Amino acid sequence: MNLLLDACDFLWFIASDPKLSEERRNAIKDPTNAVFLSSASTAEIAIKYSTAKLDLPTPPSTYIRDARIRHGILTLPLTEEACFLFADLPMHHKDPFDRILICQAIAHGMTLLTSDPKIHLYNLPLI
Repeated sequence: MNLLLDACDFLWFIASDPKLSEERRNAIKDPTNAVFLSSASTAEIAIKYSTAKLDLPTPPSTYIRDARIRHGILTLPLTEEACFLFADLPMHHKDPFDRILICQAIAHGMTLLTSDPKIHLYNLPLI
């Protein structure tokens, strides 16, 4: 299965934070799953870091890349195909980064890992 992590789940996973559910943690660790972090989530983390809304032990360019590589998490670029889905995506959720992840998950047939209850309003596979 191809899994797409939202930014919070990625940060919770790499920090071994108990906020990440056991089900999602096990899915990320499952060697039969390919796990991805969207370039949009990387941008979200970097923006929050640069505005002092997120504290990281090192700058995102080091922290995110090193953590991704250490855990075998791949990068998912934002494609034009995924962007076209914005035109038909219902406005259940207004956060632009979450809407990008929803479009990417739909476009690439991925399962989205998130704790955001609003995302459950969309018709896509979730954990």
